[in-house]
Amino acid sequence: MKCITLTVDGIILYKGKIVLIRRKNEPYRGKLALPGGIVEYGESVEDALVRELREETGLICKPEKIVGVFSRPDRDPRGHFVSICFLATPEGGKLKAGDDAGDVVLVDVEEALKLDLAFDHSEMLREAMQSGILPEV
Repeated sequence: MKCITLTVDGIILYKGKIVLIRRKNEPYRGKLALPGGIVEYGESVEDALVRELREETGLICKPEKIVGVFSRPDRDPRGHFVSICFLATPEGGKLKAGDDAGDVVLVDVEEALKLDLAFDHSEMLREAMQSGILPEV
């Protein structure tokens, strides 16, 4: 029996810019993406988000709002991954690449919306903008 994998992704506004990571591993190695990852067994999605964002960006963030649930079966080439995308507010830490991130970059919101990000992360940013979660550019 095949199973669905639950993941989380975070849209972080830091100094007025979107935090993106450059993926260190496949799939999409070298491509920009929102930080996030797999929810571990026994972990809430909120705790998973806080952990993943800290591991990948060095920032300690607070989940603020759910942007949406992204569940298209082909959104990840490794299998059926369902992601809950959150807007997250940084509350501490130091911005630095870690874990699965080869690099961490800050991008203007307007520029980020034009990028072709890994997975369906461009769609997540568009949804956040259309729903009023991100500030107008």
